Amino acid sequence: MPAAATRASPTLGRESQSVHAANCTNAAPHLPDNLRCWVVRMDVGTRRRSDVRCTRLQRPHAPFVRTAIIASPSESLLNLYRDLKEKILGSMEARKATHTGPSKHPREGVLQTIQQALASAGLLRESPPHQDSNAEIGEAYNRSSPKARDGTRPPPTGLETTPEGEFLGHTYTSSAGTRTYKLYVPASYWREPRDPVPMLLMLHGCTQSPEDFAAGTRMNFLAERHGFLVVYPAQDANANASKCWNWFRAEDQKRDRGEPAIIAGITREVARNYQVDERRLFVAGLSAGAAMAVVLGCTYPELYAAVGCHSGLPYAAAHDVPSAFRAMRAGSGSGARSVSGIESPGMPTIVFHGDTDKTVNYSNGAAVVTQVTSTRSLHAPLRNSVRTGVGPDGRKYTRTIYFDADDRPVVEHWVLHDFGHAWSGGSPAGSHSDPGGPDASAEMVRFFLSQHR
Repeated sequence: MPAAATRASPTLGRESQSVHAANCTNAAPHLPDNLRCWVVRMDVGTRRRSDVRCTRLQRPHAPFVRTAIIASPSESLLNLYRDLKEKILGSMEARKATHTGPSKHPREGVLQTIQQALASAGLLRESPPHQDSNAEIGEAYNRSSPKARDGTRPPPTGLETTPEGEFLGHTYTSSAGTRTYKLYVPASYWREPRDPVPMLLMLHGCTQSPEDFAAGTRMNFLAERHGFLVVYPAQDANANASKCWNWFRAEDQKRDRGEPAIIAGITREVARNYQVDERRLFVAGLSAGAAMAVVLGCTYPELYAAVGCHSGLPYAAAHDVPSAFRAMRAGSGSGARSVSGIESPGMPTIVFHGDTDKTVNYSNGAAVVTQVTSTRSLHAPLRNSVRTGVGPDGRKYTRTIYFDADDRPVVEHWVLHDFGHAWSGGSPAGSHSDPGGPDASAEMVRFFLSQHR
């Protein structure tokens, strides 16, 4: 349990009577068999709010705290709930794989107790375990975990070295919601004289975390070399059980609503708190994160100067879970809506996609390019140049560059041949990365730094 959960809260207001209680009994030895959570209503000034309290009687050698009074579930009890849920699901999957042990985990009752209390207080917006349809998308992404050339997945090894800068944790809250994020500040940022620096938002894929994504892409090392900030927003497991960004939901494809509003708010917060060149704010992502990066480029064209899309999908390729699966498997085709009505000449975009991607059909990468080039062509014709090359492991790629009337590259499309659903040129220290192929991180940074408004 997080340390914050063991501290008594300050008095927030007058308590009214308990309205919900849930008990967990007959758990396995050394587990909290008498955990009790309940909801109280509180008057805070003229406002009324709900709170959750959990307590258990003293029991020697139990792994949980003896008494916990929770005044801020979003920071303590919710964290306990998510951590416990992750451990339980992981243990159950292991038992399924080995066919050993009981099918029911001894801590499931504890998890349900906390879940019921949070839900009763309106503090948990989550479907019960195994009933979240969004999780199916995360499972589809996860089944395609990258393979090495011999068919086995490279084991995670940790970062080869540690960049010199600071990797800081923050939390952002607005009316649209709350998300945590990690911020990498290169050592060079603190040197004088200091000019405003570029900033890149990196949106992870399903089942990933900011730390995992940073390790797999090695973007912090490039930030150290080129002197830019990197922001890694973290998807909340309560928003999507597989930690996928909800690119496929209509309510998360609009400006000033849902996840786009939260991520744009994080962007503005960091830009406000640090000396950032607001003409050079960029957003990139992998898979579901790439699809959300495209959404942000379409809904906040005045905020971002360019988009990086690795193994993603075009804007509005889906509007719910079934249509998301159709787009992922067969391509979005005509299902993706035109973005020509958005106040933008077409966001400068760089796209990477493997042509043997079995999770997100590689035609989606071409659809992203078509959306951008079609929109830009309404204002001025583009010319293109096609080049081919070979990655470090011998796999080939085709790179198409689109130039505007001033001969500036505004769109790049990298088709990675014999390449699956993984970050090209990535490090095995992170998941969903493949060391083979061109270095997508370095190429995106090169493209981004050539763009500004």
